[in-house]
Amino acid sequence: MRLPPDDDVIAALRAGDEAMFAALLDTWSRGMLRVARTYVSTPESAEEVVQDTWLAVIGAIDSFEGRSSLKTWIFRILVNTARKRGARESRTVPWSSAFERDGDPDGGRAASARAYDAFAPFLAGRATARAAPEGEVLASEVREQIALALADLPVRQRSVIVLRDVEGCTSEEVCDILEITPANQRVLLHRARTAVRARLEDYFETQHSAL
Repeated sequence: MRLPPDDDVIAALRAGDEAMFAALLDTWSRGMLRVARTYVSTPESAEEVVQDTWLAVIGAIDSFEGRSSLKTWIFRILVNTARKRGARESRTVPWSSAFERDGDPDGGRAASARAYDAFAPFLAGRATARAAPEGEVLASEVREQIALALADLPVRQRSVIVLRDVEGCTSEEVCDILEITPANQRVLLHRARTAVRARLEDYFETQHSAL
């Protein structure tokens, strides 16, 4: 769904427009769940983080100064909320399940597809070379490998690559959301993408050896 310009959205939220709030929920909540999931240990925790974020947004919308985009501001609140909760949990994050959430199969498939598409140039001549239905099975296996690779990343690398390659944020948005420098963002993204590609290389080598 295409949202109106930020000024219109902010004015509607400040006026208590429930339809506009519902539109924001429909547009951003699934992505917010995936980003929250990079920091916390369960889908339930991620849902609570998103709920807390929306409550904070409604409580603070009158003081929003527009120094960044509305989306960046909301996702920054989300990340800070998720970080705090993740620090309290202090547990290993079984993150690969973030792609296939119970009760939200369409959102899971959409996330998987975006991650898969981000590596499409690398996959050319590999996963994309097979004919259906074999190609569909292989594509599903590749998406699983990508999810597992993301799950193994350090949280800072994972949050950057999820925001960039899954949620489609620009580098500037990622820097604003995570409050990191452009140089740091580039390094984290490069390392994350390199790790994912390395896992895919190993996977395809194993597949080729089995033929």
